[in-house]
Amino acid sequence: MAGAAPGQPRRVTRCDCMAGTRAQRLLEAARIPARYADCSLANFYKLDAPSGSLTNAHLKVDGFVRNYPNVEKGLLLVGDVGVGKTHLAVGIIRELIEQKGVDCLFVDYRELLKKIQNSYNASVQTTELEVLRPVFDAEVLVLDELGAVKPTEWVWDTVSLILNTRYNDKRTTIITTNFPNAPSLESQEITREQRAARKETLGDRIGERMRSRLQEMCQLVEMLGRDYRQRKQRPV
Repeated sequence: MAGAAPGQPRRVTRCDCMAGTRAQRLLEAARIPARYADCSLANFYKLDAPSGSLTNAHLKVDGFVRNYPNVEKGLLLVGDVGVGKTHLAVGIIRELIEQKGVDCLFVDYRELLKKIQNSYNASVQTTELEVLRPVFDAEVLVLDELGAVKPTEWVWDTVSLILNTRYNDKRTTIITTNFPNAPSLESQEITREQRAARKETLGDRIGERMRSRLQEMCQLVEMLGRDYRQRKQRPV
């Protein structure tokens, strides 16, 4: 509380330590896995591919954070294993929490589906809604590894519920996936040889209807490069 001359109203100013305490609470509530606790936008590695896509991805992400909340869409980070998608996603929410005090949540897609399935067990004292409520309510959600679970009707219905709820509530979602942002097999007319050589797509894993929804919700950020974990193990 700032001092004031006699007879003048006293002005209350926000203490930096209070802002730091709030940021710490938000970081803890964000549930960032310990493996990624040190990830930030500042320490994102830039051992880039010839295309420069990792540098471009970093610039897009940096611009997203700088402009938030004045953004129209979330982000869909697409790329092979090890190119740094989760690193950037964690870096985004760290910046939003520390610089702007935004309520963020990190969720692993596979773990979320397991928790929902476990909630159906009568011996578990948690309901499906209790598992999903933080996912629905977070101002910014990171949904990591979308499509990593073998698709079934139940998986598709669950993905649909999560994405549509956040879309309708106009909440920002950041998604990472290893699967290319391309249509499902059923929606394409291709030859048998093309089918045999074809890699699975995001449309295959979450359904074409939900892939289409993602185009409305998220800006595509493609990341091309070699697996960083393998690069680290090689002598420079």
